[in-house]
Amino acid sequence: MAGHTLTADAFDADYLALLRLQIRKSPWFTTNNLNRDFVGTQGFSVVFRRERLAQVVEAFPWAERYLARALRADCNAFYLNPLQLAQGSVVRPHIDRSLHAYVLEVDPPRAVSVLYVDVPSDLRGGELVLRRGRRFLGRVTPRAGLLVEFEGDLEHAVERVDSAGRRLSLVCEQYALDDAQLARVPDYRIESRAKAY
Repeated sequence: MAGHTLTADAFDADYLALLRLQIRKSPWFTTNNLNRDFVGTQGFSVVFRRERLAQVVEAFPWAERYLARALRADCNAFYLNPLQLAQGSVVRPHIDRSLHAYVLEVDPPRAVSVLYVDVPSDLRGGELVLRRGRRFLGRVTPRAGLLVEFEGDLEHAVERVDSAGRRLSLVCEQYALDDAQLARVPDYRIESRAKAY
C-alpha cells in the first residue's frame, strides 16, 4: 500500500447520509468546473486558506467532521470538492494541481484525502487507480465510508463507471505553500458552474 492508506468505516452511516443529502442539494452542485480529465462528472470546489476554515464550516457545516479528521497540520491551503460520477463517467490519469489557476508553478499537494460518501451496491467500474510514474501502486474499490489518503504527487485516475447509479466522494487536496505562493491563493472562494453566485 505504498504511498496511500485506507481507513474503512471512517465515518458512521448517519454522517454519510447527511453528506449525500447536503452535497446533492447544494446550489453549487452541477456539471463539474474541473478540467477535461473529469469526463461526465458533477460537483463544485471550495478554495481556502487555513485561517478561513471557520468560514468554510459556517458555509458548509456538513463538511466540519470530514475536515476535522482529514486536514493535515502541515498544510495551509486546500481545495475541497465533492465529486460525483454516473454511468459513463471517467477521470483520466492526472496529478492534482488544482491551485495552478492561482499559482502557476505550484507543486502537487502534499496529500489528497478522498472519502467515499455514496457507492451503489452493484457498482461496476469507478475504481481509483494509483501510480508513481510507471509503477502501479494500487487499485481501490470504492465503499461507502472508506477514507483514502494518498501522497499528492501520485498519478491517479478513476476507471469508467459501467453501471447505473451515482458514485459520490468528497475530495480535499492539501498544499504546503510558501508565503509568496499563499498570498496568491484566495483566502476563500467557491468555484462552480452554477449561474448564481
